[in-house]
Amino acid sequence: MIEQISGLPPGALGFRASGQVTATDYERVLVPDIEAAFTLNRKLRLLYHVGPDFTGFDPGAMWDDAMLGFRHFSGWDRVALVTDVQWLRVASLAMGFAIPAHFKLFRNAEIDQALGWISEPRPPEEEGNT
Repeated sequence: MIEQISGLPPGALGFRASGQVTATDYERVLVPDIEAAFTLNRKLRLLYHVGPDFTGFDPGAMWDDAMLGFRHFSGWDRVALVTDVQWLRVASLAMGFAIPAHFKLFRNAEIDQALGWISEPRPPEEEGNT
């Protein structure tokens, strides 16, 4: 299941994954919210929290995730992944260089730091790049 995390500033989206994440979760929650946000913003910030009750991704969900990332490849300003799932941590560290955004990895106990980092104002030199 995927649910949106509320209370983030404009230009920032947050999602929490729990249980088994399916392609339907992506198609009903994540994809429409991200596509709508990109109609209003050239660059977005994303916080993705994969919590302790996460059990896995269906193959269709993984495909939708990859396609969404490619569709907006250069549209990300900051991406924060919050998880203690070891294979996700290893994969994100191995592939983090390929993400054209500021990427940070946080543990579940650091969710408040991740929320703070995603919510920080943009530095003045970056303000005109939205």
